[in-house]
Formats: sequence, C-alpha cells, structure tokens
Amino acid sequence: MAGKVAIVTGGSRGIGRTIVQTLAAEGAKVHFFYRSEADAAREVVDAVSAAGGQATAWMVDVTDSQACQQAVEQIADQSERIDVLVNNAGIVRDNLLAAMEDEEITSVLQTNLFSVFHVTRAVVPFMMSQRSGQIVNLSSVAATKGGRGQANYAASKGAVEAVTRALAVELAPRKIRVNAVAPGVIETAMSQQVRDLAGDEVKSRILLKRYGQPEEIAQAVTFLASDLASYITGQVLYVDGGFKMA
Repeated sequence: MAGKVAIVTGGSRGIGRTIVQTLAAEGAKVHFFYRSEADAAREVVDAVSAAGGQATAWMVDVTDSQACQQAVEQIADQSERIDVLVNNAGIVRDNLLAAMEDEEITSVLQTNLFSVFHVTRAVVPFMMSQRSGQIVNLSSVAATKGGRGQANYAASKGAVEAVTRALAVELAPRKIRVNAVAPGVIETAMSQQVRDLAGDEVKSRILLKRYGQPEEIAQAVTFLASDLASYITGQVLYVDGGFKMA
C-alpha cells in the first residue's frame, strides 16, 4: 500500500478505526471521515502518527451528498489521486418491525447505504481518470442471515452487496475493482448490545466459538484493497468465523 491514497468513511471508532490504522501501517496515506466524535478522531490521527504513518481526519456527514463531494474534491486536490475507497460508515437501530419508527428506518438506510452512493459517486471520476482504483464496501453477515429486529439493517447491507456487484461490472473497463467484506459478530461498541443480550447463544452458532476482532476485518479489507487481490472483483468476503454456515 506504500504511496497509495485512501479514503475511509466512519474511521474514528470500531472497525473503521482499525482499518485506518492498518492501511496506514502498510504505507497508505489515509483520509478518514467522521461525523461528530472529534476527540476520537484526534486519537486515531495521533495513534497513526506515533506508529510512523499518515492519517488526516475530516468531519463529514456521509448522509449529505454535497458534503461528501466537497470533501473528496479537496482530498483529490491535495493528494492528486485517490487509490482506495473503503465505505465503512454504519449504524444499527434494531427494533421489531411493528414497533420500528420512521427515523430508525431512514437513518440506517441513509448511513449504511446512501453514503455508499454519495462517497463512491464523488470518488469514481478520479479513479476513472487514473484508470485504476480499489473500492471495498463493508457489508454484514446480516445481509444473508436474517436476525430478529434487524429488518432495516439487513436491508441496508443486502443492498450494499447488490451495489458492489453492479459497480464491479460497471467499473471493470476502467480497471477499478469493487468488492465487499461482510463481518460476523465483532467485538466493537456497535455490537455490544447484541453480545450482552445473546451471549453464549451467539457463540454457539459460530463455528470457531468466538467473536471476531476488528483487526481481522481490517486485514481482509487491506487484502482486497491491495495488489494481492488484483484478480478479484465483484466478490463478498465473509469474515464471520463460520457464523454464516452454522
């Protein structure tokens, strides 16, 4: 990844933070978007710098298409290229459908799905002009393995996988690869409620009998974004400890 310029959405915490640190450790210059947690974003920048890497934090609301466009254009002006895009930003608003509020539906779709359109649409023209680029979208095991109270989240991630396949076809002539990583249950703050409520029941449904670590997702993302995956496009890589099979 040495010399590559990467954009990561939702990079101030959880899996996104680890993706930023991993890409930077591999030599990429990483620009990451965050919505509101300025202190957490500064911590990521400081951690990357302390490790000898390069990272820049950008406060961007990924549900705002104009804000995404402006940020991407500024990054392209500064860096003169964009090699990697990781669409990681995501939220959960679990609830039974009969009790689900409109906001719980729209906020999940806007953050998890619409942001992929907003940021990718802004980035693609620069990758097309370079005739190179790698896009990695974050899906979830929920896209294909239904879960109670996750209709909104599952819908958003299923759509992300469909978009991944469609864009792989659309962008292949310009030498741009598009793939997705679908995590299982990973030890992050976002999955804390699920892990607290389900506990051993969830682990019993995972073949490897443990939760995943953010580093294991970040390594998969880095692989797909690197030249090691130069003949892979339109694929969804499940990193779930066998949860999808159990």
